[in-house]
Amino acid sequence: MKKVVFLDAETMDLPSLDTSALDSLNADVTLYQQTQHKDVAERIHNADAVLVNKVVLSADELQRARKLRYIGVTATGMNNIDHDYCQQAGIIVQNVEGYGTDSVAQHTLTLALNLATNFVAYQHDVRNQAWSASSHFCLLNHPVVELAGKHAVIVGHGELGKRVETLFKAIGMQVSIAARPGKKDDPRPSLASLLPHADVVSLHCPLTEDTDKLINADTLSLMQPTAFLINTARGGLIDEQALYHALKHNKLGGAGLDVLSVEPPPADHVLLNESLPNLLVTPHNAWIGNGARQKLLDKALAHLATFLGQ
Repeated sequence: MKKVVFLDAETMDLPSLDTSALDSLNADVTLYQQTQHKDVAERIHNADAVLVNKVVLSADELQRARKLRYIGVTATGMNNIDHDYCQQAGIIVQNVEGYGTDSVAQHTLTLALNLATNFVAYQHDVRNQAWSASSHFCLLNHPVVELAGKHAVIVGHGELGKRVETLFKAIGMQVSIAARPGKKDDPRPSLASLLPHADVVSLHCPLTEDTDKLINADTLSLMQPTAFLINTARGGLIDEQALYHALKHNKLGGAGLDVLSVEPPPADHVLLNESLPNLLVTPHNAWIGNGARQKLLDKALAHLATFLGQ
């Protein structure tokens, strides 16, 4: 019987899901809730297949796993896997796409709406009894922007980007799709040409050499000081020091981020080290809708079952 290890099962919160497909796998399955770097080599040493979300599998660890022939990534992004080594060693690497479209698109819209309505600031005012102390029936302490009629620019137009486009249009926004970064023959307008006219910029592209720090001091300087930046893709798409400077000095209207370049972030992360009123950060949980995680688990296990049946 083939041996399967799941290195970071904790990331799926399995007790909240239907795990019958996992229980019925024709394999000897070992679940590790979390795996530290120092334990990776030992845990995959005798495995035929590995399930992993974010644990890094480098050539150093993989070359010691002589039996390993399959890595199932319980995510869409696979930048934690050494693909060159896997290709050389004949190890199949299989991710799951499209599982979190509804959950992440909903979260993207939530971030945009919260920025536009200054929702967090008004909730803070209510909790601190500013409304109770008001001289009239409402508070007008913070500006509110109506997104209807505003211009959204989407970077990354796969299944998720298309769903976000639909949601933005549903609330009355005009939407432009930027050309794929680094793709010279893409007929769509470049991101640089769209940024000066964007009210909202939403990132839905993978992290590659062409998109690393795509949003940086130069691109931020092209944006309107009232514009909002949304990132539910990968933290590395943004130069976080440059974003901090833009937010700190009101060169940007606001940012809503569900991802950072290091996760979990250090306590002294540049974007978390002080309270920035025009910044919203959520803990990489855009994807965790119960339906999304169930779909992810089911698809990942279906891929694995196909491998085990070979």
